[in-house]
Order: sequence, then C-alpha cells, then structure tokens
Amino acid sequence: MTREVEHTADGRWIVVDGRRWRTQDPQLPDDVREQLLHHLGVGRSGVRTAKKAGDDDAVRAARARVQAAKTGLGERGTAWWEQSDDERRTRWEDALTELAALD
Repeated sequence: MTREVEHTADGRWIVVDGRRWRTQDPQLPDDVREQLLHHLGVGRSGVRTAKKAGDDDAVRAARARVQAAKTGLGERGTAWWEQSDDERRTRWEDALTELAALD
C-alpha cells in the first residue's frame, strides 16, 4: 500500500492522509541525514520489539532514541526554519552526540 504524500508550497510540511507533518531540515548534510535515519529505524524497531516483549524500560529507551533522531532531523523541537544556520547545525550535532551515547 503506497500512501500519497503531498508537500506544502513552502516546503515545510508534508501531508499524509490529510495529516500535516513537518519535513526534515533540507540543510542536513547527506551523511548526517543517513546517520539520523539509521538511528530512527533502530529506535522504531526497538519500540516494536520491546512492546512485544512487555519491557517498559526498553520501550522508554527506544522512544528516547526516536525522539533524539527526529529532533536531529528537524521534525521535532524548534522548527528548523526558525533557527539560524548555527542553531540548526548545533541541533543535529547534539542529536548525534546523544544517540552515540545510547549505543
């Protein structure tokens, strides 16, 4: 099943099934985006696995990984278009540092 994704004219949002979601920061370097998306996938997988196992601590840890990755991507926290270039860089660098500590 493929969902239709539309982008708003300003490029800040995508719309999926009528619901608006913030897009990733377009200023992210490709290698940073790849790392953050990897952590996001690991986190989401961890949430599923921990829920099946009934491990609440592991669910919390996996959700923290998802939160850090999504913040680094610019999808959560202060909107990337409201941040300076330095603030945006600091956001994704801090997220990668936090995620490295979770490994």
